[in-house]
Amino acid sequence: MEFLDKFSRVLNQALLWIAGVFLAGMILLTCSNIFLRIMWLPVKGTFELMGFFGAIVTAFALGYTQIKRGHIGIDIVVMRLSEKAQRILNSINYLICMLFFSIAGWQIAKWATTLWRTGEVTETLRIIFYPFTYGVALGCFVLALVLLVDFLRELIQGKGAS
Repeated sequence: MEFLDKFSRVLNQALLWIAGVFLAGMILLTCSNIFLRIMWLPVKGTFELMGFFGAIVTAFALGYTQIKRGHIGIDIVVMRLSEKAQRILNSINYLICMLFFSIAGWQIAKWATTLWRTGEVTETLRIIFYPFTYGVALGCFVLALVLLVDFLRELIQGKGAS
């Protein structure tokens, strides 16, 4: 369990750095496009690049956000339950979410493989789609890993608290 947790944290930290690089690229691209539009020379393909970069930033930050508990959660009802009931509900939630994001990652990876085989490219810059689509699938799988670690942690804490 400890190895899995450490592996998950290191992997998510690496993906967060990559997401940061893409976010910085989005900022530079936006600023340069604004500046060049003033001179009537907008950056070609800005819309395409912003879409790809935004997908990577979002997908690669999912797992880290879960580790830091940064996702929105409404727990008004859950907080009124006993600690044991909260652990049970959290465990069920982690398990369902882990399964959902595993399936989502699998389906997105299947779609990326289809894009790879068909050679799909963007209209303006002729950029291939599939690496970015695989990146989104990776983000889903890494989030599923974090949720698995959370699920196992709840199970272990639950056994120790009984």
